[in-house]
Amino acid sequence: MAQAQDVKETADISSFDKYFEMIQSRKKLPRALQETLTAAFLRIPVSSFPQVPGGEVIEIMADTSITDAVKILSDNKILSAPVKNPDAGTDTDWRDRYLGIIDYSAIILWVLETAELAAVALSATTATAAGVGAAAAGALGALALGMTGPAAVAGLTVAAAGAVVAGGVAADTEKRKDAPTAADKLGEDFYKVILQNEPFKSTTVRSLLKSYRWAPFIPVATDSSMLSVLLLLSKYKLRNVPVIERGKPDIKNYITQSAVVRGLEGCKGRDWFDCIAAQCIADLGLPFISSNEVISIQSNELVLEAFKQMKDNQIGGIPVVEGPNKKIIGNVSIRDIRHLLLKPELFSNFRELTVRDFMNTIVSTTQDFGRVFPPITCKLDSTLGSVIQTLASKSVHRVYVVAEEEDELAGVITLRDVISCFIYEPPNHFDEHFGFSPKEMLSR
Repeated sequence: MAQAQDVKETADISSFDKYFEMIQSRKKLPRALQETLTAAFLRIPVSSFPQVPGGEVIEIMADTSITDAVKILSDNKILSAPVKNPDAGTDTDWRDRYLGIIDYSAIILWVLETAELAAVALSATTATAAGVGAAAAGALGALALGMTGPAAVAGLTVAAAGAVVAGGVAADTEKRKDAPTAADKLGEDFYKVILQNEPFKSTTVRSLLKSYRWAPFIPVATDSSMLSVLLLLSKYKLRNVPVIERGKPDIKNYITQSAVVRGLEGCKGRDWFDCIAAQCIADLGLPFISSNEVISIQSNELVLEAFKQMKDNQIGGIPVVEGPNKKIIGNVSIRDIRHLLLKPELFSNFRELTVRDFMNTIVSTTQDFGRVFPPITCKLDSTLGSVIQTLASKSVHRVYVVAEEEDELAGVITLRDVISCFIYEPPNHFDEHFGFSPKEMLSR
């Protein structure tokens, strides 16, 4: 098993080179312009990048419970935070001081993979719960192992959500309330229900980091170049890059993919940006990921399969399509999986719950349905500037490219793709400027 894991990690690391080689072969920005931009970003120091809102980077201690970590992320309206090692003391070496990045999506994925335990958390010690606990746990356990066929959900019914203790209100065991009534007690906030139960509330962030090494802590120094940041966020697939000051223990800044794209959008009006932004995406080689390469889900497939695809491919969202021509009708994010656990409407017909059923239920039961439906799209003749503006203004991570008339999926443009569009990696860049390569840190 360990050997298989090592092979998987090695394969993941080699995929960075393959991705960037593919981007370089497909993008049509003139090489001379790429070299000019790369050289310019190499001269811009990281210290010039705007500070995070409030000027303070939110950190989470490794011994913090998952429940408290989610609350910290929620209270501060952020999706990720660096994790500090409480055993490091005053050590200024970041390799010992920080252990990784905790990401909200990783927590949701962890709940999915620990779904059998989630069934236990959702069941109280009542006769009603006891009658369905084994069947529900078995079905959710099958889901955690990747089984999404009819057998996997056969034991999962609305009764699995019955007799829940949520928000301090316990189901009335003497009156034997039925499952839908008891399930109505479920709170809407993720951490107020699932994560308040064992084993979730006693599981620490440190434990979760061991299972999710795809969110490593790889910082840059304040005197490093913005090119290093852009390469880490694009080629090396990091969602965020911490900024440190050499010889000092605390993080000075925290740069995300979204922040960089917002920064690019702020360059509107500058000659170098406007000449590129005015071009249509097709003329620049976008989308780099074509329709047949985009991981998508048909609307009539089980919603469990959508989340499994996101988990297996380590992506945050996938388009929902219909028909052989892949007409796009929606988008499902990994964060939407919390609705499977918290909304009783989704349990009532769970055995036949399709992606379309799932989306329709979310739209009808929540005020914040924009993240689920409809998808954010653009046309092949859209300008790069308009795509960047959409990504920045709507705070989304991807824009789907559709054909002119029928909204057929033609590809996807992610934050990573936009950043990659402007730069290439000079030979031995990280070895010369860092003294180590990102691959070395990713393989730790």
